[in-house]
Amino acid sequence: MVKSIFTIIAFILIIAGAKAQSTAMQLNGLDCNGNSHDLYADLDAGKAVLLHFFMPSCGSCVPPAKKIVAMANHILAAHPGMITAYAMPFDNNTTCTYTSAWVTSPTLELYMPYDSGAAQVAYYGGFGMPTVVLLGGANHRVMFSTKTFTVSDTTIMRDSILALLNIVTEISDLPSAISAFNIFPNPAKDIITVNIELKETSNILVDITDITGKQAAVILNGTINGGLTKQFSTADLPNGNYLVRIQTKEKLITRNLNIIH
Repeated sequence: MVKSIFTIIAFILIIAGAKAQSTAMQLNGLDCNGNSHDLYADLDAGKAVLLHFFMPSCGSCVPPAKKIVAMANHILAAHPGMITAYAMPFDNNTTCTYTSAWVTSPTLELYMPYDSGAAQVAYYGGFGMPTVVLLGGANHRVMFSTKTFTVSDTTIMRDSILALLNIVTEISDLPSAISAFNIFPNPAKDIITVNIELKETSNILVDITDITGKQAAVILNGTINGGLTKQFSTADLPNGNYLVRIQTKEKLITRNLNIIH
């Protein structure tokens, strides 16, 4: 009876389009495999935490999960134990048997299964197909969340995790039209310089997003030939971690940017 009341309340929040929160909701206790977890303890230990909410029989929920697992496993190979992940249904009516099968049959063993996710879904702003949330930091912040997952979100999540873990990487997967993409200084105070070297004339979008993926500024949006060096004022951007994205018709790549005024 208590669970039924809890489900009704959670669904009301989902239907009403509850406002997404900027800090994590605690998740602790036993999962469907009988293992105990404490989400806050993982965050306090410096780990990144992934949440994947799905609908049973949702065909569009599994492919994003596979992309996220592949991304996370690549980081975990060099930094074991620094990412934890939870999979749970958007409601409280799905059984542990179903969730446990969901994380094993598509080889999604990174995810720890829970059977009741309605309250969490409501807290993070409602359900999409699927809802994906990335948490990190001792202040338990929401670094990324989406209800309309796209391929580029995997890159944003990857770079957010690397920034959280203070891992400096060099981007080696530049689009074929670009021979160099640099940002300096980094950390930045009031001005950054963006340098792009091109192999061919290309239409390019360069923008800055916060770690949730929200666009904070546009540096360039247009066609350039040969290369470009452009200064951009960061004076209006609050201190914090950002992503500088460069988008061509071929692909999207990102660089981490830290602003300290």
